[in-house]
Amino acid sequence: MKAKANGIDVYYEIHGKEGAPWLTLSHSLACSVRMWDEQIASFKDRYRILAYDTRGHGQSSAPVGDYTLEQLADDLKGLLEHLKISQTHYCGLSMGGMIGQTFALKYPGILQTLVLADTSSRIPPEVGPVWEERIKVAQTQGMQALVQPTLERWFTAPYRSAHPETMQRVGALIANTPVPGYVGCCRAIPKLNLTARLKEIKVPIQIIVGADDQGTPVAMSQAIHDNAPGSRLDILPQAAHLSNIEQPQAFDRALAEFLPT
Repeated sequence: MKAKANGIDVYYEIHGKEGAPWLTLSHSLACSVRMWDEQIASFKDRYRILAYDTRGHGQSSAPVGDYTLEQLADDLKGLLEHLKISQTHYCGLSMGGMIGQTFALKYPGILQTLVLADTSSRIPPEVGPVWEERIKVAQTQGMQALVQPTLERWFTAPYRSAHPETMQRVGALIANTPVPGYVGCCRAIPKLNLTARLKEIKVPIQIIVGADDQGTPVAMSQAIHDNAPGSRLDILPQAAHLSNIEQPQAFDRALAEFLPT
């Protein structure tokens, strides 16, 4: 399904029990709703699940230009209004976690819980050139050139070698991400700087991170935990950046223990 939200078309899917509490899933950079297939299957009997493609990704609009995390939060707000969802639990991974923090601060009272997986509350300025290099590769060589290095960051070497079909599936998500969408989001992410404001978020927060995450290392999750009073931190062994795919059972177990029944 598609909805007009904040001036763009946003693709979304709804799964699960009518009348159950809402759980919104927000994916990483260079992915789509398909990143969450395992979690949709695991939680659809307990929740009404909303999974959507972020601006610039999947089947949502991919306008040319720089995006901001506030804009991405506004996209979600527009989608929730369209669907008449007044409150929802929220789980975002990587960029999805950044959107979740931004949304919780901008629109208090809508999110009932906030799960921040393999993400950060601040991007150090010194990694700016890394993002510029990724933008340059996307613009000059296309997304296919980013597939292999991204998979190497997102999954541990043993998992990559043991699961070629998953590498093919996730690689296709990366390759099919529209260049303007990837670039637009790559301009938004480095501006993230919310660590000092985490204490303003008044809902329960869970932080989940793969022990081997290179993209947003455990230290970044620890910083969120240290600055979000009462938050819960779950570190998943033998998982890198897409911990929900690499260790789905451990991820789902941690999520199930945190979310209210």
